[in-house]
Amino acid sequence: MLNRVHFQNATPDLLRSLLMIISPNLDTQLQPLNGDARPLEEWLTTFHLVSIVLDPFTNESAWILPTAVRILRQFGGASVRTNFVVTATAQETREFLGPYADEFLVFSDPSRTFVKQLALTELPAFVYIQIDGTVPVHAQGWNAKAWNSVAEHIATVVSWRKPSIPSAGDPGSFKGTPALV
Repeated sequence: MLNRVHFQNATPDLLRSLLMIISPNLDTQLQPLNGDARPLEEWLTTFHLVSIVLDPFTNESAWILPTAVRILRQFGGASVRTNFVVTATAQETREFLGPYADEFLVFSDPSRTFVKQLALTELPAFVYIQIDGTVPVHAQGWNAKAWNSVAEHIATVVSWRKPSIPSAGDPGSFKGTPALV
């Protein structure tokens, strides 16, 4: 990430991202669609989390859904826990994801508590949460290069083959919608 970066030439955004360590509260309750809510710490006992965060009430999250499914399927056999975090009630989440709600681990976050703790400003987002609860990489909005960078980091850490990003059928780049409303 810092290859050939000289701090006197670094943008303010780059400096902020380098200095900000995202660590959501390990006591935060994550509510899966199937099962009881448990603290984040318990979801991280064995595996890292590879999360795609969506707002089902926006076109942008609908546009990225097929790409998100492809990415999560690629990491499905890796030593990570792939999941969706959806900013809606359980019923609204099921309606938005359709059959994917049964295929993947899905967390419902209607109050956006977890989204706030991940320091997200735009959705959709691709987030990697390590077993220690830190977020070393994430991407917001849809930018194939940024999402590819997150996927590459994950694949390197868990010794897995990363998905091709972008791939045929993926949407063009777009800015995400506000994560906090």
